[in-house]
Amino acid sequence: MQTFRKPKLSQFHHLFRFTLNSLYPLNQTKSLSNDSKHPKSTSSLPNPIDAGSSNRKPISLWPGMHHSPATHALWEARSTIFEKPINGNTNCHDPSSLDPKSPSQSRTSILYNFSSDPILREQYRNPWNHIRMGKLVEDFDALAGTVALKHCCNEDGSTRPLLLVTAAVDKMVLKQPIHIDADFAIVGAVTWVGRSSMEIQLEMIQSPNGDPNISNSPAIVANFTFVARDSDTGKAVPINKVLPETEKERLLWEEAEQGNISRKKKKEEQKRGESGDNARLMTLLAEGRIFSDMPALADRDSILMKDTCLQNSFICQPQRRNTHGRIFGGFLMRRAFELAFSTAYSFAGAAPHFLEVDHVDFFRPVDVGSFLRLKSCVLYTELDNPARPLVNVEVIAHVTKPELRSSEVSNRFYFTFGVDHEAIKNGLRIRNVVPGTEEEAQKVLERMDAENS
Repeated sequence: MQTFRKPKLSQFHHLFRFTLNSLYPLNQTKSLSNDSKHPKSTSSLPNPIDAGSSNRKPISLWPGMHHSPATHALWEARSTIFEKPINGNTNCHDPSSLDPKSPSQSRTSILYNFSSDPILREQYRNPWNHIRMGKLVEDFDALAGTVALKHCCNEDGSTRPLLLVTAAVDKMVLKQPIHIDADFAIVGAVTWVGRSSMEIQLEMIQSPNGDPNISNSPAIVANFTFVARDSDTGKAVPINKVLPETEKERLLWEEAEQGNISRKKKKEEQKRGESGDNARLMTLLAEGRIFSDMPALADRDSILMKDTCLQNSFICQPQRRNTHGRIFGGFLMRRAFELAFSTAYSFAGAAPHFLEVDHVDFFRPVDVGSFLRLKSCVLYTELDNPARPLVNVEVIAHVTKPELRSSEVSNRFYFTFGVDHEAIKNGLRIRNVVPGTEEEAQKVLERMDAENS
């Protein structure tokens, strides 16, 4: 696995102070803070949630039992909320009645004790003896959901009647290799709040080379956006503001605020048609037209986007539902990641390695029983550095209803993969991917611009 940092990304990342001011009495989970087997980086975490020690409660206490060990543990951490009656505050949607909260009040950590728990470790191992990133992506979403829930909880641990759902993932970046036989922790907290949305930053912390005596830096940094909806009407409702306490928290808040302003400005430009670039579009389409009109003369080192596609379909089972009875967003992310990985693998001819979740959009919820179709393609490749080619993959999820003869997009996922360096040294060549239609070319331009913004 190669270490990677994409150009033009924000260079500011920081380590969370590990404090867990939990609103939940996690009586059913085992405290690991004094376990001498843990590396120094995780032993200082007060009451971390142990990904492998969840004591199974009756299925009636939460839905969706068939998840990863980590999501089992997180579901258990949330279970005290579902055991309590909902606070009957009639002004629960009045912004003036919502107390601001600090990031430390939502900060949550989950520990993966891989070094001493071979059963847990085996569930996260892929065929190449690396971390199975699809399961880790699923766990990131589950932890972000727990953080969001804690931020919106009342002081007595009860919640207002809210639906808290994943709206987007804006970057999940690999900063350093992950070691399958070393302990690590994922830590998250709310960093920014709008009126009805919140941004949550999560970091995976693992000592370089698994050595607990070496100072740690994040192996993965991810940013999730959650939105709050009224459980009866589905309309946006206000949530608690966030009050940064430390200088790092204030910098994170300012960074998120600026990003939010930039996204709104870009949407306005797109509505007015100011972001179009006809010359770039025609340049992208030029090679694709040769494939269409003069295929014998097409560049042998290029391939049409449509010829890189894969897809699969499945029925969404009730075991994959979340606490709101809809399909768990982390499950959708895992399935999309695994299809994207397969797409990059079949395109490159060598096992790819994960570099980034570039972006994920959740347009509409997916219900139990939905017929879901995932379609993937290599959107474009980056070949500026021949020794380090990058493969960018798009996955689109469609909720299909044969009875109604309808199909709607529920999610879009974008991933970046690298290719094995040894395979490149041994002569493996990655082909350039070209769009064959104007629609495909427009998608490529939009994604490139998003990456460079």
